[in-house]
Amino acid sequence: MRVAWRFLREGRMQTVLIVVGVAAGVAVIAYISALITGLQGNTLAKTLGAQAHISLRAPDDVVTPAWTPASGVTTLSDTQARAQRLRSVANWQALLPVLEQRADVLTVSPMVSGGGLALRGEASQAIALQGVDLDRYDRIVGLRGKVVSGTARLAPGEAIIGRELASDLGIRVGDRLTVNTGTVSDALRVTALVDLGVKDLNRRTVIVPLRAAQSLLGLPGGVTELDLQVRDVWAAEATARVLRQSLPYKVESWQESNAQLVSALNAQSVSTAVIRGVVLIVVVLGIASVLVVSVVQKRREIGILRAMGTTRGQILRVFLLQGAVVGALGSVLGVLLAVLLIWLFTALVRGADGLPLFAITLQLGTALQVAGLATVCGVLAAIAPARRAAAMDPAQAIRL
Repeated sequence: MRVAWRFLREGRMQTVLIVVGVAAGVAVIAYISALITGLQGNTLAKTLGAQAHISLRAPDDVVTPAWTPASGVTTLSDTQARAQRLRSVANWQALLPVLEQRADVLTVSPMVSGGGLALRGEASQAIALQGVDLDRYDRIVGLRGKVVSGTARLAPGEAIIGRELASDLGIRVGDRLTVNTGTVSDALRVTALVDLGVKDLNRRTVIVPLRAAQSLLGLPGGVTELDLQVRDVWAAEATARVLRQSLPYKVESWQESNAQLVSALNAQSVSTAVIRGVVLIVVVLGIASVLVVSVVQKRREIGILRAMGTTRGQILRVFLLQGAVVGALGSVLGVLLAVLLIWLFTALVRGADGLPLFAITLQLGTALQVAGLATVCGVLAAIAPARRAAAMDPAQAIRL
């Protein structure tokens, strides 16, 4: 260790430059990893903040063929698809506790949803009516945390609406609006305005008690869907696949309903992996090049050490230790630099509301992983120069 450290000190400028280079590479990797993780977490939070991880609905109405053609017989037929109607999930009361007992499911919330009109005076607006059990639904989407005015409450005759819809209809908390579903109308008092994170949702969402929606939509005692929240967001599709195989219902995960978003997140992850790989290659080449130069410069010293009885294995370890030291020092400085970059991003990059765009933190696990990877790369980069140094002939090295 003493010899390795002495070699590094004698080539002080080379050592400083390569440590700075390693630190820059580690900082880039750690910062980009934290940035992409924060961006993806923020995107998922906004996307899943207004929808369930898994939705379970009644199967679609299909046309049953009048007869089954015999084998080998060619027939010409034209079947018109059946218009879909609101249908209740069969035996949903019995299915609810069964789903809640699954180890991978956190909570289940029944919902009745359908279209209608919100009326107030001469103003009217097409809406998406949702009937929910407030406590259960709050565990799915955190509705109470999205309230911007009033208090989230759903007693009979009350409703919670999106703030854009309230603006369009000129409604404040405490005012009444009429909900019309074509055959039934009901006057509801607004208890709260919510921001669901998407203007289109805010402009058409009306949330009412479960029983009120059942009456308005002509579905007494029924629910149109069961919303599930699972423990692992990314395992939602696997859970949905299992439920499809065991239950005769239409089961859809958030990955299916947001396929383009999932593709974008995967592309981000792949891009991050490519950047990390390229930076690590640059770090390895930088450390290797400096150590190769060091071997050339220290040929005489290496020859003297070999003549004094130093074994090939000891010479090999000297240069491997140099690679490890350079990688470790660069890793520590790089992690500190990444923390500084993250602080600058959080302090300087702001949204239109003056708040940070999204939370970004460097997790301890990520920092240790990047630092360990850089240190290992330092050792790997030192293998070729170390073997070259260990293979030197002492007599020839001293003469040179």
